Amino acid sequence: MTDDMRTVMERFDDLEEMIQYFIDEHQEFLSWIGTRVDDVGDGTMTLSLPYDEKLSNTRPDTGPDERADIHGGIAATLIDTAGGLVLRTKLDEPFGARIATINLNVNYLRPATGDLSATADVIRVGGSVGVSEITVESTGPDGETKEVATGQGAFRIFRPERE
Repeated sequence: MTDDMRTVMERFDDLEEMIQYFIDEHQEFLSWIGTRVDDVGDGTMTLSLPYDEKLSNTRPDTGPDERADIHGGIAATLIDTAGGLVLRTKLDEPFGARIATINLNVNYLRPATGDLSATADVIRVGGSVGVSEITVESTGPDGETKEVATGQGAFRIFRPERE
């Protein structure tokens, strides 16, 4: 880890604040869509995203009083992002490694018509590959929360060279 990164890390009280800073300052797309870090624990994390029409597709049969569905790529983005970030909770230096997606599997269960929440859990972190499992839920305008997508990701972990 670079000295600059150590200095940045010292500004935060916990990993949750640091990850939110990372998203806000270094991930323009995630910041633009409104990604928030809700919870970070050992091997688990939850990200959320408020409903926004700019992220939706209107189906031809959508009535005037119905909300448009959130584009499926947004759920996939949350699965990819939460799946990779959660691996950092199991690393000695959470931001000392780079992480890249190797494989991503997304299963769509139903349309999302409200705020999204993605909860990721670490399945395994090895020396160079980590695997996580993610569930995305949507809370619709009626207040009901339903699973809208599930996924699993495999990620390459590029650990720093040992001195």
